Amino acid sequence: MLEQILADRQQAKAAREREARQAHERMLKAARAQALAHERAVAAEERKAAQQEREAERRAAAKAREAERLATEAERSRERARVAQERAAKRAAVEEHKRQQAAARVVAAEATRQRREAADRARVDRERARTEQERARAELTDAVTAQNDALRGRLDELASLLADRLQKPVVSPLELEATLAHGGPAAFCARVQEALTSSRYPWGVPARATVLAYRPEARELIVERELPRDGAIPDEQEVRVVKGEARTVPRRPAEVRHLYGQLLARATLRTLAEVFTNTPAVLVDSVVLNGRVTAVDRATGKVINPHLLSVQFLREAFEDLNLDAPELDPEHCLRAQNALISPHPHDLVPVKPLMYYDLDRYKTIEGTDFLVDLDSRLDLLTLTPNEFENLIRQLFEARGLKSWQTQASRDDGIDAVAVNEDPVLGGLAIIQAKRYSKVVGYESVTALAGVMHDKAAAKGILVTTSWVGKASRDFANRNGRMQIIEGRELKQMLAEALNMDVLISLPVLPSGWERAEIA
Repeated sequence: MLEQILADRQQAKAAREREARQAHERMLKAARAQALAHERAVAAEERKAAQQEREAERRAAAKAREAERLATEAERSRERARVAQERAAKRAAVEEHKRQQAAARVVAAEATRQRREAADRARVDRERARTEQERARAELTDAVTAQNDALRGRLDELASLLADRLQKPVVSPLELEATLAHGGPAAFCARVQEALTSSRYPWGVPARATVLAYRPEARELIVERELPRDGAIPDEQEVRVVKGEARTVPRRPAEVRHLYGQLLARATLRTLAEVFTNTPAVLVDSVVLNGRVTAVDRATGKVINPHLLSVQFLREAFEDLNLDAPELDPEHCLRAQNALISPHPHDLVPVKPLMYYDLDRYKTIEGTDFLVDLDSRLDLLTLTPNEFENLIRQLFEARGLKSWQTQASRDDGIDAVAVNEDPVLGGLAIIQAKRYSKVVGYESVTALAGVMHDKAAAKGILVTTSWVGKASRDFANRNGRMQIIEGRELKQMLAEALNMDVLISLPVLPSGWERAEIA
């Protein structure tokens, strides 16, 4: 029971606890409901506040969005305005660029036109300048060609001097014979000289030839000819065009000297040819021609007339010449005839005319004083070595030997060579000519012996205007093939072979000599 009670009590307690718990739960539930209601109210308030806040936020957001939209729209408007402005600026820039390009094209076109016009003007100027240059070059070339033609023509004119000689006589032989018969040698010389004046010479070559004398018994004319100066030879060899200018090429002095020597020889041969052409052989068989020039002595300032050439020609020998042969060397022709030619005619180095006759017996042409200083006898010591050697050569030729003179240098000690054509006693003879005023040394005689041996000569001859010593004569005698001709013997030989009355003005005579033997 108790247990029931306890159980009831427990049940009652449990019931009360349950009720209390339920009440509490109700209370809690009510509290929860109230709290929930409050919470709901709060939530509602919160929701309302939140809604309001959201609404405010929406309105703010809307405003913000509107403001943003407006700002965006404004920005877009500004952007559109900027873009439009940029587009306008670009269009303006493009238009300006196009305008500038158009203006630039116009300027470029104008510049191109001006350049073309300038190029055309420059081309025209160049063409005109080129034409002018070509014309000037052509004129210069023509002028140079004309000058060169003139130079060649001048040389051709001088080279043809001999070819342009008189080929036919101006005066007839009968007229000359009558002139000689009625007027004598002087009138004969004047008529021959008059005939020679008809010959025409080129510029720079004097035509003056004077017939000085005539030797009837020897049928020989003595002629003096005025020779040209070296200025007749052009100093210019040619004219060349160098860098657009005409420049003269001077002729080499050696060539000028050679041409001048040829000119002197041609003038001499031409005068000789014209003399022989205008004189008959029965009246003139030989001609002696002396050539001289007229110049001013640079040392004194006075006019001088030095002889540069002297030659004697026989008609037969002259007629054997072929004066028109291209190979004829005028200088060599005269030298082969043993002419005396100045070694330096351009420097007016004179020669002494060799006239192997007595002019006292013959009259000269009136007004000619050339032979006055030749009236006295020839002094052998006044001759040059070359003139003396030439005289000795002529002496041996007159004595029947065939001889020729050697060169003035590199002659191995030989002055002349003579050949005796006798088949028994003949042979080669070496000749040395010593124009001495004192004794000839012993070494000269021994040197001659050495040359004889070297040349295998049959004989050696030493000719001197003076004398040799005893030792030299003994040496020559021992040799057996040597002959010495001293001054007094030489004087006698010249008188006999060449009809020359000479003197030798030795200052001192050797023992045994007399002054009359050489005077």
